[in-house]
Amino acid sequence: MKATQNPPTAAPVTPAALLRMAALYLRRHGWHQGTYYANSTETLTPPACAAGAIGIACAGHTVEHFSQLDPDALADYLAALGAFVDYLDTTAPVFLIDEDGYLLDEHTSPYSWNDDPARTAEQVITALTAAATEWDSLHITGDENR
Repeated sequence: MKATQNPPTAAPVTPAALLRMAALYLRRHGWHQGTYYANSTETLTPPACAAGAIGIACAGHTVEHFSQLDPDALADYLAALGAFVDYLDTTAPVFLIDEDGYLLDEHTSPYSWNDDPARTAEQVITALTAAATEWDSLHITGDENR
């Protein structure tokens, strides 16, 4: 780098950072089940489900469907949601089995996990934070991404 060049000032946003932002959003604005957001027309910061909070962390605003994200935000959303699913697969596996006993889905759905009637806001927030910590432990060496 030449002395006249400005070094980059922003670090890349990791899935772990987005998961932590989603957990913080839920702490501040509330958790929701059934849809991405509760009453999203009434407030700019409605209570959100886990996936909705990840969407807000990526876009900075509510997004009714991930297809509405721009390409960079969509890539970030899918990476963060994937890290969350990987964490759920190892800690709270819920598999869909058809009536004949065949496995329909090999991954835990973050949507059905979030919408479980026995689920609590604290469980969702804790899982998002733990998924972020797991991502960091698998991808960070010292101060650098692997």
